[in-house]
Amino acid sequence: MDPLPAPAAGHPIRGVIFDLHATLLHAGDPADWFQAATSLLAGDPTRGGRFPRPSEGAPDRPLPDLAQLAPFAERIWDHARMIDPASERDLSPHQHRAVFDRLVEHLRIIPAPLADALYVTMLDQWDAYEEAAPVLRRLRRRGVRTAVLSNIGVDPRPALARSGLAGLYDAEVFSYEVGTVKPDRAIFQMAADALGLAPRELLMVGDSPEDDTGAAHLGMRTLILPRNAGTTHGLEQVLRLVG
Repeated sequence: MDPLPAPAAGHPIRGVIFDLHATLLHAGDPADWFQAATSLLAGDPTRGGRFPRPSEGAPDRPLPDLAQLAPFAERIWDHARMIDPASERDLSPHQHRAVFDRLVEHLRIIPAPLADALYVTMLDQWDAYEEAAPVLRRLRRRGVRTAVLSNIGVDPRPALARSGLAGLYDAEVFSYEVGTVKPDRAIFQMAADALGLAPRELLMVGDSPEDDTGAAHLGMRTLILPRNAGTTHGLEQVLRLVG
């Protein structure tokens, strides 16, 4: 095993690396997601009509009740760990969709057309936590560099733009573009390099003890903010740590 780097204590924090999903962005209300998917499935012209109307090939059985699907919707990618423990879904759009399809197949209650619609509308539901943009702006005013680092198999930039976070950080590292996933220390080093800072000068902020604490192996201080319901997430803690 490689020796651990020198601890970061005593070094000022000059940069912050943020995880994306469940750290800066939340997945929204499952009810809204399923409403968007069923509207798309029904051929709602505001959604582009990419799926058939019920008379044109929709499933011949009733759509499952939201109460059955809410737990699946709220923690969908946590369930993916059972099928894809190495997070290969986050290495390419093709693998991401394949794991989603396996999740749906495992659940056995979502008709294929609805699964397609759910996948298409999934990132449309992502939105920023209320304090995310203010915290990023305040860090920038303090001269603290910031990056977004995410295990993700599809392009999140449209969600970042729609939620108002695009342009508020200095660098981005997405696993499907760089070919490796957290907790591999290499992806944290890529983020550090993108900011032009040493790991000991950085704070990693995320929600996953399994993935985000990989930063500690490079000597980065690490803050884990456990997931919570609602549209705030306690990101103000970052400002206190930066000082």
